[in-house]
Amino acid sequence: MAKKLVLDDTDHHLLAELQADAGRTLRELGELVGLSPSAVQRRIGRYRDTGLVARTAAVLDSRFSADLIIAVCLVAMERAAKRLLVAYEHKLLAAPEVQQVYDVSGEWDYVVVLTTSGMAHHNQVAEHLFKDTADVRRYMTLFVLNPVRTGSAIPTRPRPYGRQGE
Repeated sequence: MAKKLVLDDTDHHLLAELQADAGRTLRELGELVGLSPSAVQRRIGRYRDTGLVARTAAVLDSRFSADLIIAVCLVAMERAAKRLLVAYEHKLLAAPEVQQVYDVSGEWDYVVVLTTSGMAHHNQVAEHLFKDTADVRRYMTLFVLNPVRTGSAIPTRPRPYGRQGE
């Protein structure tokens, strides 16, 4: 973030609502968080100006693609120079099928989440990203059978657990 942003309770509530559905009107958002539409607009502008809200995107429902394949791929790299790892990360970032990439600790170096349209497409992408790359020592693919929960919401503060009724 370019500027330090101090968030109040209303900010946390509004950010949670925006992450749940940013397509709602300013009036609807205002009713949810107790602000006027113009106050909601000012806060959203501040979030964008400071870089807290990086972008707004449409999230497609995976149930509408009968041949969608979601795969979690674990990747182990040869112990290469940092510049080679950066080059591999750029290759991953350039592939539109790559939804998420995590540089992780432990036995694996990366966790890569892929979405493809069918098994042939998955095989083509896996060949390009994992087999045609000399620095990949090995990889393992876990196919998602049932996406129980997907999302990208980021908590803006800890949620209090342990309250009655939770």
